Amino acid sequence: MNTASEIKFLEGPQSRWREFTFAWKVLIEFIRGYRSLSFVGPCVTIFGSARYNEDHEYYKLTQKVGAEVAKMGFTVMTGGGPGLMEAANRGAKDVGGRSVGCNIVLPFEQKPNPYLDRWVNIRYFFVRKTLLIKYSYAFICMPGGYGTLDELFESITLIQTKKIKDFPVIVFDKAFHKEMLEHIELMKQKGTISPEDDQLFFVTDSVEEAMKVLTEKSIKRFDLRQETPKPFAWLFERRKKV
Repeated sequence: MNTASEIKFLEGPQSRWREFTFAWKVLIEFIRGYRSLSFVGPCVTIFGSARYNEDHEYYKLTQKVGAEVAKMGFTVMTGGGPGLMEAANRGAKDVGGRSVGCNIVLPFEQKPNPYLDRWVNIRYFFVRKTLLIKYSYAFICMPGGYGTLDELFESITLIQTKKIKDFPVIVFDKAFHKEMLEHIELMKQKGTISPEDDQLFFVTDSVEEAMKVLTEKSIKRFDLRQETPKPFAWLFERRKKV
């Protein structure tokens, strides 16, 4: 685990050699992620807390969401850990769907959950967030903490600034996110976001409503088919069954 080296890198300017070797490690992380995930098919990434167990209502809701997303033909992608990430992957496996994860290597709390067909272990959060966004045609945000909101707002920001296409972003549970939605309204009133920026995401309590949004704004808009890139033998790539 390279937590110490990452902390050192973020302390400020380092020797050119130290910064080069850190950049090289990051490049290797990206390449490992590409090789693991390039052939998993169109994904929907589901964000959510690592801290809810299977008895919680949010776990059961997320499991249902994962199942319905998989039924539509998407690969369910998560951060690969426990809690609501596990619930989403479990839901996909319940219905025979595809389930993958980008697991962050931490000194506590996180290890790959048992419902993943494939996963990649990532040491750096910014690499992991890039991979979670890169392969997905929609993002679903379940209740969560700092990490979940970080992933949600990064997705919205990338759409707002047109760094990625206007993929649907679906936020579940109006009651849980009540204060967040009020703050977004405040930002709109204060002019720190544009009046139309609250249309960059869709808030719902209904799984059926969310799947309708996926159908209209993801499958139909981007003409999705179950096609994956062709592996290159000279790169020792193989299309493994997911």
